[in-house]
Amino acid sequence: MTPPTTRLTVAQALVRFLAAQYTERDGVRQRLISATWGIFGHGNVAGLGQALVEYADDMPYHQGRNEQSMVHAAVGYARQSNRLSTHAVTTSIGPGATNLVTGAALATINHLPVLLLPGDIFATRPADPVLQQLEVPYAGDLSVNDCLRPVSRYFDRVTRPEALIPAALQAMRVLTDPVETGAVTLALPQDVQAEAYDWPEEFFAERTWVVRRPGADPTELAEAVTAIRSARRPLVIAGGGVHHSRAEEALAEFAAATGIPVASTQAGKGSLRWDHPQDVGGVGHTGTATANELARQADLVIGVGTRYTDFTTASGTLFETPGVRFLNLNIAPVDGHKLGGQPLVADASSGLAELTAALRMHDHQVTEAYVTEYTEDKQRWEYRVDACYEADEIDVRPTQPQVLGALDALVDESDVIINAAGSLPGDLHKLWRARSRDQYHLEYGYSCMGYEIPAAIGVKMAAPDRNVWALVGDGTYLMMPTEIVTAVQEGVAIKMLLIQNHGYASIGGLSESVGGERFGTAYRYQSDDGTYTGAPLPVDLAANAASLGMRVLRAKTVGDLREALAQARAADTPTCVYVETETADTVSGAPPAQAWWDVPVAETATRPSAVKARELYDRHVSTRRRHL
Repeated sequence: MTPPTTRLTVAQALVRFLAAQYTERDGVRQRLISATWGIFGHGNVAGLGQALVEYADDMPYHQGRNEQSMVHAAVGYARQSNRLSTHAVTTSIGPGATNLVTGAALATINHLPVLLLPGDIFATRPADPVLQQLEVPYAGDLSVNDCLRPVSRYFDRVTRPEALIPAALQAMRVLTDPVETGAVTLALPQDVQAEAYDWPEEFFAERTWVVRRPGADPTELAEAVTAIRSARRPLVIAGGGVHHSRAEEALAEFAAATGIPVASTQAGKGSLRWDHPQDVGGVGHTGTATANELARQADLVIGVGTRYTDFTTASGTLFETPGVRFLNLNIAPVDGHKLGGQPLVADASSGLAELTAALRMHDHQVTEAYVTEYTEDKQRWEYRVDACYEADEIDVRPTQPQVLGALDALVDESDVIINAAGSLPGDLHKLWRARSRDQYHLEYGYSCMGYEIPAAIGVKMAAPDRNVWALVGDGTYLMMPTEIVTAVQEGVAIKMLLIQNHGYASIGGLSESVGGERFGTAYRYQSDDGTYTGAPLPVDLAANAASLGMRVLRAKTVGDLREALAQARAADTPTCVYVETETADTVSGAPPAQAWWDVPVAETATRPSAVKARELYDRHVSTRRRHL
């Protein structure tokens, strides 16, 4: 007997298929693809555009203004949804498709799922070339969409209707795999999208993808317990995998049971509340003095869900103790073996629970002297945070840390703050007091300017009852403000804290430290010789945000800022607080970097600043080591 079929176009079939996909973890089931973002042009308007109209009741649609921004919004939604639900993004061919590349790279680097559905050139080639087609003399089957291959965890070009079935199933497999997940691309030729096919009905049946929580191998677990019991100065480094796994409670139990201090990466901050006795703050180049000193003296580093990027390891200079070893609890074997580490391949929550149970059997805890040491160091650091946040006068312009202090004093554990690039990540990693597991949302795997506003929209869609703050510098704002219009149109009441310091503060400081003399990093009138007159450009970013439909509150002083932030938090429409702080060529006021970061300096130069910077660079490089 022939199985029942339904005749639909490829685009219609894909939308129906996506609407029937679910994930399940710990007994909780939810839609995998809960909505689709789109900007229409030739290549998707007659295919996916028509299909989304046809099945509007099954697949919600959101209109974006920039293709990269749509990916950022989907990624923000996915992260807030613990990677169990995400959005699809559809674009036209040509520039619409290539605008996806940056967002795809961000998603893949951060292991966050997003489904990309770019239109593609004709598979049947009725005319060759067509508008926006890239002609490649040596390959007739390439299009600009092939740019997405290296930044996608899975890529397929659906050149025949029946090829959609295996491609769609593979796409869902990768999106729901906690190790492999990232950007998934299905390139859809515009003629194939509109082609009809007799689809087996079972293709549209509801399908649930169970997200695994694998436990540890018994041998690896036993070796891990031995390593921890033999360590005198162990330190946990919590990465983003703790949040992805929802392992915060398991980590808190492990820390309380053993007394081992917990430092965190940018992605892992908030794994413990800031006031948890074992939380010692951020680690690495943007970390706290407390965490970094513990890292320098640690004899065992227990990485939980971290990739050990150069910011975390201070470019290989942080872990100084001779014979220091690494125990890496990670669901991805590739990360488990990093730094010559002893792998414990498991889900973070499962692995921590198993470790805690095993160590309790031995009644294992670190010494009281070690606990006293890091507790007192932590307290001293909190005094430094208080000093940065404190404003003795309220009628003066605030420093950037005082801006964060004003926000810190206002929010509670339900608020979410979002940031990605500039000087803010360094200040936030050192100073911010994370009150809940998902309050601190920093995209620092790709550190992509322009992420904050669209990501805030995605987070707010995933958590509509929470206050969501996009913390944006002037440089980042100018990269990608257009999704403000989307927030206004969709009624997504995000809050934006727009900090104006007239330039790239972070890169300006870095430029000065490496002999670049802040060249090209300020927003000021420039003379023929490349120097700046000192007068800022007559640019009014607050007026720009207002012109895009956002309510804007201007704050000139610390007092103004406190009042404006309170008004914004209470608002039920998209609202911006605009504040001018120090200019880009002055320090932010936060404590300086507590660990090094490798940015190579010119080996030969005539300018004194570069010569001096190279001497300092050589001294730092000499302390780097390979952990084997």
